[in-house]
Amino acid sequence: MARVLIVDDSPTEIHVLTGILQKNGHEVDSVDNAEAGISRAKEALPELILMDVVMPGMNGFQATRSISKDPQTQHIPIIIVTTKDQETDRVWGMRQGAKDYITKPVNESELVSKINAVLGG
Repeated sequence: MARVLIVDDSPTEIHVLTGILQKNGHEVDSVDNAEAGISRAKEALPELILMDVVMPGMNGFQATRSISKDPQTQHIPIIIVTTKDQETDRVWGMRQGAKDYITKPVNESELVSKINAVLGG
């Protein structure tokens, strides 16, 4: 399956997402802030990134924009995974370069189907 990078400052969220991904056959890597997410994306070139929005320092919208504008990482699809459930947040996230948007708490079947859709599976 795919190599997925989780960018989230919550150890609990990382644990939950990792469990879902591994159960579905994905290889998981994770970092706990947006800056680390950008550098890990450049190093590891994952096939997909799950990006939180609300994090200390740089937020997930800024990191998504940075990754999707960088020639080295712009091919990597990003799904924003956040507690921010307003339509304006969703629209803004997509404008930053995200391929999809899902709100927490994550529904496993919804997440898996979005991942499969984004990865063309």
